[in-house]
Amino acid sequence: MSKTVPSLFAVASLLAGVPAVAGEMRAEEARQFVADKLFSFTCFEGTSGEGRVHADGSVGGVVRFGGSGPPRYATLPPGTLRVRGEAICAMISALPFEICFDLDRTDEKSFRGSLAGLSVASCQFTRQAGRAGMARTSLPLSIKPTIAASSRQRPRGDASKN
Repeated sequence: MSKTVPSLFAVASLLAGVPAVAGEMRAEEARQFVADKLFSFTCFEGTSGEGRVHADGSVGGVVRFGGSGPPRYATLPPGTLRVRGEAICAMISALPFEICFDLDRTDEKSFRGSLAGLSVASCQFTRQAGRAGMARTSLPLSIKPTIAASSRQRPRGDASKN
């Protein structure tokens, strides 16, 4: 249960979107902004990661609970995240009830997601370019062949070396 609450913030808030101005976001804006895009996140208690919400309400990504330990790949099945009126909600099998989220835009690429009515328990999300878990570097890696000693054989028929 202790890992359920941070992962709920992280996963469900990924469905949030960005309206034209800062402030509270509506469900349709959230769906359009987030579906199939990559977001990194950091939560109030240290949980962090990156992931993607798909149009069918499923989620996939990497999460590091509490900000320590190894990153873990996590998925939630289709229909986990859903629109309820103007709210984004989630049905998680570990919980006996559906939870909903407050979503607030912070800038053109970021938003904050929190449990409805509990703004202190929140995660900050920022849209990322590229694919999840890809290393970012400014220089290409050098690819030079290595010649093994066993591959340096004399040409056949070279009797002068005997």
